[in-house]
Amino acid sequence: MHNTLPLVLVLLASSVLVVAFFRILAIPQMIAYLLVGILTGPHFLGWIPDTEETRYLAEFGVVFLMFSIGLEFSLSKLLTMRRIVFGLGFSQVMLGILVTLVFTALLGVNWRIGLAVGGALAMSSTAIVSKMMAERQELHSAHGRKIFGILLFQDLAVVPLLIVIPALSHDTKTLPLELGAALLKAAAVLAVLLFLGQKMMRPWFHLVARQKSSELFMLNVLFITLGLSYVTNAAGLSMALGAFLAGMLISETEYRYQVEDDIKPFRDVLLGLFFITIGMMLDLSEVWRELPMVLLTLAALLAIKFLLVAGLCHFFDRDWGVALRTGLNLAQAGEFGFVLLSQAKNLHLISEPALQIVLAAMLISMLIAPFLIERSDQVVKRYSAGEWMNRALQLHNISVRTMASDVQIIICGYGRSGQTLARFLEQESLPFIALDHDPLRVREASAAGENVVFGDASRREVLIAAGLLRVKALVVAYSDVHSALSILNHVRELRPDLPVIVRTLDDSEMEKLRQAGAAEVVAEIMEGSMMLASHALLQLGVPLNRVLKRIRETREARYSGFRGYFRGITDQMDDEQEAMQLRLRSVMIPQGAFAVGKTLFEIDLGQYSVDITAVRRRNIRGLAPAPETVIKQGDVVVLRGTQAGLASSEIRLLQG
Repeated sequence: MHNTLPLVLVLLASSVLVVAFFRILAIPQMIAYLLVGILTGPHFLGWIPDTEETRYLAEFGVVFLMFSIGLEFSLSKLLTMRRIVFGLGFSQVMLGILVTLVFTALLGVNWRIGLAVGGALAMSSTAIVSKMMAERQELHSAHGRKIFGILLFQDLAVVPLLIVIPALSHDTKTLPLELGAALLKAAAVLAVLLFLGQKMMRPWFHLVARQKSSELFMLNVLFITLGLSYVTNAAGLSMALGAFLAGMLISETEYRYQVEDDIKPFRDVLLGLFFITIGMMLDLSEVWRELPMVLLTLAALLAIKFLLVAGLCHFFDRDWGVALRTGLNLAQAGEFGFVLLSQAKNLHLISEPALQIVLAAMLISMLIAPFLIERSDQVVKRYSAGEWMNRALQLHNISVRTMASDVQIIICGYGRSGQTLARFLEQESLPFIALDHDPLRVREASAAGENVVFGDASRREVLIAAGLLRVKALVVAYSDVHSALSILNHVRELRPDLPVIVRTLDDSEMEKLRQAGAAEVVAEIMEGSMMLASHALLQLGVPLNRVLKRIRETREARYSGFRGYFRGITDQMDDEQEAMQLRLRSVMIPQGAFAVGKTLFEIDLGQYSVDITAVRRRNIRGLAPAPETVIKQGDVVVLRGTQAGLASSEIRLLQG
């Protein structure tokens, strides 16, 4: 115990420091764990010995990873994407293994090594690719669906490969018999477990859930996961296969999402340990000696995998733009490749020098994967003529839709928030154009008569085609800070006077978005919290007018546009009352305007009963500016007043 504790502390301390540093740099944690393993392992600093106990504990990380994959397994999803998953995905994995077998045969390497290495290299990184696609909002794009389908088949292909690879370690004469027996045994175990499991799983979980004990529920999940892993391991199969079955059975119950949340801490910690043990396998001195072969293997891996995936995608859909993007996204190796490679090493199927070369090439490919994905747009634009045609057609369609009506506002994102805003705009007879990058949503909304078009709102040319230069406002209706900042940058360059309202999940990024030029930033969590507080106060007997006052004060502190409102405005108003209501208007001060060089006191808009609520100057936004504030050319002055007062004030600012 006393000898083990220092090693555990070293492992925890190095993991915390390196993972925290990698998170700051927005690099996948998996790479951090691999680096910890390399540094602390027996081939570098030698702090952590490569023992059987360490590897056995790390195997539980693979168990919980396969359990999570089983939870994601959905028969309906597979049926919906069957052409991509079982057509494109199957072809990619099988051809990848076949190409590796050909190369290893030319090098005089045993075919069993080629099969094991081919299976490992055929995998791509689900963690890296899915994370970056989510950040780039490409999950629902044409290439996103293909990437997701291929990754899904790769995850499923690990299951038979985990059965086949152990059989490869047997004698050549008995190998067909051993392989057939392993497959039959797997089929029998699968059939029994699935048949009995489907009948027992839901009633059993109902029984456990009725006890209303979170500890009991968690114990039950661990029992089922490890229990089925033990059964498959005892049957001569892998523990990971049993965990996959457990996840697949639970995914058919209504407890799937609760289980996923409960198991996540165990999975992430143990999976981190697994990647540390993979890093411990890497001998940097051996890699340095074999550096030319490592680089050659890396180049072959990236080039062949890219060409294979891109060629198959083009064969299936005849779209070079989608094919090139898919190939660049999936050219790297993946975490399941390490699982298969580790299994091959434990079974002595691969020599140590060959292991070091393949392992190093896989690691480097994953390190450069984010850069390949980030540059995919530039590559596609340069080498795909069809991509230019598609984008030109997309921009043409957007322009036609916007020219057909006097669009006053652009809605970026047509999800739930965007559609709710659209309903309000329709009730006020305010024409709008909505941009969304989900083709299914656009197709269904357009068929229903909605004014929504397919387009990436973070692209400059798309915003221009949507009418950015002539609309009166723009709303970012999805909570993606990176994309919102890109949109604000384009607006600041092309239309600095245009008010932009941005939606975000919480108030952590409000100041950053305001500094980037957002007129208002609406935080969902804060609005929900205020509604929760208002209902709670009313139930506690607080008078309605006092509750409304508290809500008003909170909103005024966050949203300057609401200042002066909530003054008992009734729902029904005649034209005269309507004209007297307070409104907002943004006025850009051009060169030669009367207000340039003058203070707000000298301009004196109070004579029109108009307030200046804010002055936006480049990235600086001053709320409630002082009377001595000097107006400069290019400033955007935000006015609040009646319709007549705003018209007079605009003339005063521009003409004097």
